[in-house]
Amino acid sequence: MEALSACLHGRKIFHDNTQRRSANLMTAVILSRGKCGLSRGITRYMVAMAISDLLVMIFHVLLDQIFTYHFPYSFTSLTAICPSCAYLRIISLDYSVWLTVSFTFDRFISICCQKLRLRYCTERTAAVVIVSMCVLSCLKFIPFYFMFEPQFIIDNVHWGCRPKAIFFTSAGWVTFAWICSLSVSFLPFFLILLLNGLTVRHILAASRVRRVLKGLGSGQNQVDSEMENRQKSIILLFAVSGSYILLWMTETVTYVCTRITVIGLKQNHTSPAFIAKDVGRLLMLMNSCANTCIYGLTQSKFREEVKKAVKYLLTRVTKLMNLKLQSG
Repeated sequence: MEALSACLHGRKIFHDNTQRRSANLMTAVILSRGKCGLSRGITRYMVAMAISDLLVMIFHVLLDQIFTYHFPYSFTSLTAICPSCAYLRIISLDYSVWLTVSFTFDRFISICCQKLRLRYCTERTAAVVIVSMCVLSCLKFIPFYFMFEPQFIIDNVHWGCRPKAIFFTSAGWVTFAWICSLSVSFLPFFLILLLNGLTVRHILAASRVRRVLKGLGSGQNQVDSEMENRQKSIILLFAVSGSYILLWMTETVTYVCTRITVIGLKQNHTSPAFIAKDVGRLLMLMNSCANTCIYGLTQSKFREEVKKAVKYLLTRVTKLMNLKLQSG
């Protein structure tokens, strides 16, 4: 009964994860069509973020949390493969995080720095930043390949991978662990908070100045077309970065309080530190499927494109079924 229950639970998690991956893939396809009313630069960031979120779901949830857990002696558990899986997990997460920072910085320049806006907030700059973030994420974590050793040996076959003992004592490896934590958690969290704070301050100051210049009193309700045009990108910015801050807060605070390394230490499953770490990790991974909901809630044209896509798929499926029935 326990085995059957575990199997059914695994199938449910796999089904849920498949739905999330399909949603991220659909989001990337819809945004890449450029019909959601966003600028080309923002669209590039949105597509890259959707793809990076999809990679996080694949490497962190599908491979690590589902496949490796339910099939502990599969090829992913071989010592020759395990470091590569760990490497792909950390770079996909780092890339997703820094794309969020890059998008927040792009919106900060667009809203607060009018002189740099025309030169920086372009499709070409967005493409350069997206590629650069990917290359940097790949280069930063190359030492991951050299920090593991076999966990156990069965019939001369090395299985599993665990950090070498020197990883926890060597000053070089401890420094590397803190650099990884700063890159993935602390620094992005601080930068997004800082950029959003500066953006909010600029928006409030600009709104007061515009009301004074336009002679708007507190009892009047005139339409400001320029502020309305900014509203869409501002809402999207605050929704994306705000969800990141909320969902990463537990993970960041947990690391500060318990000093858990990026690999994670074995602890008692009932200890508060272990529970806090797992909750933080769950919320952190939820950030990878939150952006799809954000697009749907904040962008009316995105919802329209989703409806068109669903309608098109249903039409195609119906036609194929009719053809099959007629041929049968």
